[in-house]
Amino acid sequence: MSADLVELARLSGDAAIDAWLAVPGEWVEEPNERRGGQSGVKRILTSDGRQLYRKQQHGHIYRSWMHPFGYPTAMRERDALLHSHALGVPVPKLLFAACRKQRGNWQAVLVTEALEGFCSLEQCYLDRQELLWGEVLHRRVLKEIGRVLGRLNRGKRQHGCLYLKHVFVRVRGDEVDVALIDMEKSRKRLTRWRAARHDLRQMARRSPWDAPQWQAFLEGYRESYGIAAPVPLR
Repeated sequence: MSADLVELARLSGDAAIDAWLAVPGEWVEEPNERRGGQSGVKRILTSDGRQLYRKQQHGHIYRSWMHPFGYPTAMRERDALLHSHALGVPVPKLLFAACRKQRGNWQAVLVTEALEGFCSLEQCYLDRQELLWGEVLHRRVLKEIGRVLGRLNRGKRQHGCLYLKHVFVRVRGDEVDVALIDMEKSRKRLTRWRAARHDLRQMARRSPWDAPQWQAFLEGYRESYGIAAPVPLR
């Protein structure tokens, strides 16, 4: 059984949630016990062979001033994906997101399209792809990563959990595309400076780039964010 998107689009409410959960798949992220519940991700297929990712949660919540008693983290990710898309930041396409309460506990489902042809930057480095790219193209990749992150932060949105496994790249000849994934911890900040300071500090700590490569990233970042971006020391 695969996902028939036309039929699924006709459903709403509990019927839609049940139908999406009925589509079989394989775990790519086994359910983990956090935030008072479980959250995991399965890979599923559409009827025309495309790959989708279905996040399914039970009682996996966050709290905020808007939701002091808790709300599914998948719904926060839904909002982050929609806002990022509006900002022009490439992220996985959202196909479905909904939640409900069952016997007093939240249940949530979020479905996104796979990023076809993309690979995480972490995997690219494990595969030594940067050696095939050469230094000039490698710096172009880093510059594009900077542009994408700068666009996100300029919109006062913070990714919040930046690792190289959350930065996806696609290199086809001289064409470079970058997308961000795992927006579950993303949040709006009051100022773009706060969003930038947090995400840039994470990139500075977690990236393996030398000084010229870091400067290539910052050059792209400033093109999107502006010259006044806070730049952490490395």
